[in-house]
Amino acid sequence: MNADQGYDIIGDVHGCGIQLEALLTQLGYRPDGPNGAYRHPERIAIFVGDLIDRGEDQLRVLEVAKAMTDAGTARIVMGNHEFNALAYATEWPVGSGDFLRKHTDKNNSQHQAFLKQVSDAERTKYLEWFMSLPLWLDLGDLRIIHACWHTESMTIVQEALGGDRFTTVDQLVRASTKGDPLYQAVEILLKGPEISLTDYDQPAYRDKGAHDRDRARVRWWSETASTLREVALIDGNFTTADGAPYPRLPDIEVDATSRSYVYDGSVPVFFGHYWRSGEPSHLVDWTARAACVDFSAFNDGALTAYQWSGESEVRAENFVQLA
Repeated sequence: MNADQGYDIIGDVHGCGIQLEALLTQLGYRPDGPNGAYRHPERIAIFVGDLIDRGEDQLRVLEVAKAMTDAGTARIVMGNHEFNALAYATEWPVGSGDFLRKHTDKNNSQHQAFLKQVSDAERTKYLEWFMSLPLWLDLGDLRIIHACWHTESMTIVQEALGGDRFTTVDQLVRASTKGDPLYQAVEILLKGPEISLTDYDQPAYRDKGAHDRDRARVRWWSETASTLREVALIDGNFTTADGAPYPRLPDIEVDATSRSYVYDGSVPVFFGHYWRSGEPSHLVDWTARAACVDFSAFNDGALTAYQWSGESEVRAENFVQLA
């Protein structure tokens, strides 16, 4: 297949297998490739990560995505949920009964569906696959990352890993250890930068997972964002910790560090992770050269793709949501 013919960039699937197969069909893919892999006669799919957790069809999602990548009809980058699965499964030190991602009630709950739906033998196979996934794709005139395209963090990763993916357990250990430069770099790339609300005298908020947070995600894809209201990604349906509607953020300038993550590249970059809702809207979910394709497929949203065919700027009409 000629990669120049176009890519369909698919947002976070989170175990929504029925939706994934329906979207692939809507995009023109058919399961007639090697081992039943979905393929398109002219295009290649790209998954932005977070195939797992939450949904009811996680094994089927993994079967579809891996068959496609094995057949060359799709490509993929690692999401934070794939990274978390690796850390959750990695005992460290060996024999200690401790794991890189602690088996706390919160982490167990977040990972329970994956553990329940994917058997031990199958899980081992897919964890090995996760380990091989690149953290980003730079295809020359197109870039893909799960959460944030940040050159400085990528440089740290390349120096630590010798490339764009993990190859040893020791590297996973470093990436799971707070204070290690690799930990911070992977956090930025797979979870995105955040800004402290308390530093600007703003209250904590309750997110969609019912967790109280005093740090907000940064809208790094907005080239013009400079104030707290513009930079901090606080959805209108968020509340304060006591359940009250979250107050409108003030128009006060943020520090230079938060603005340093703003993407100023000339190559379009696509990403997932941010649980957007509704239909893609200008300046909130995408700009001329950066676009989110995660529209909360698990949380009553629509699995979303962007059909890229060589354009240098994002076009609203190229977003496709599951009908």
